[in-house]
Amino acid sequence: MTEEFNQDEQPLLLLVDDDPTFTRVMARALTRRGLQVSTAGDAEEAMVVAQRQKPDYAVLDLKMEGDSGLVLLPRLLELYPDLRVVILTGYSSITTAVEAIKRGACNYLCKPADADDVLTALLSDQADPESLVPEHPMSVDRLQWEHIQRVLAEHDGNISATARALGMHRRTLQRKLQKRPVRR
Repeated sequence: MTEEFNQDEQPLLLLVDDDPTFTRVMARALTRRGLQVSTAGDAEEAMVVAQRQKPDYAVLDLKMEGDSGLVLLPRLLELYPDLRVVILTGYSSITTAVEAIKRGACNYLCKPADADDVLTALLSDQADPESLVPEHPMSVDRLQWEHIQRVLAEHDGNISATARALGMHRRTLQRKLQKRPVRR
C-alpha cells in the first residue's frame, strides 16, 4: 500500500473521468487514503472546479466526451504550474504516454488501476514513457470484463443494480457474466 495522507494536510485531488461509476469508486478509495476529492465528468466541468478550488493533484481520463485529458492537461497546468497530474487510460499506447509526459503529466497509468496505483503514480518522481505501457495491453473485451466485475463487486453481486449502473439490460449482463473471462 502507498503512503496515506494524514487528516491535517488533506490535499485536494481533482478526478476527471466520464465514467460515473469509476469516478465514484475511485473518489471514495482516494478519500479513505486521506485526500479531499473533487470530481468532474468532462474537461469543461473540470476547469470550473479547478478555478473554484486549487487542486494539489489531478487524475485525468485520456478519452472523454469533448476535450480529452491531453487537451485539458496544459489548460490546468497554465492555471497551476505546480499541479501534479496523472493521465489514466484504458487505451494505452507509447505515443500517448510520451505525449502526456511532454505536455506536463508527472505520470501515465493504464486502466484498470486502483487507488494505490494512482497514489504511487502521483507521488513518483520519475516517469519513463516506455515502461508505462504494458508490453501486451489488455484487449477491449478484457477491459469490459474487468469493468463489469468491478461494478458487480461495488453492488455486492446484485445483477439488477449492476445492470442499471452499466446502462444495460439485466439479461444482457447475465449473458456476459455466463461467458468465461476473456484473455488479456
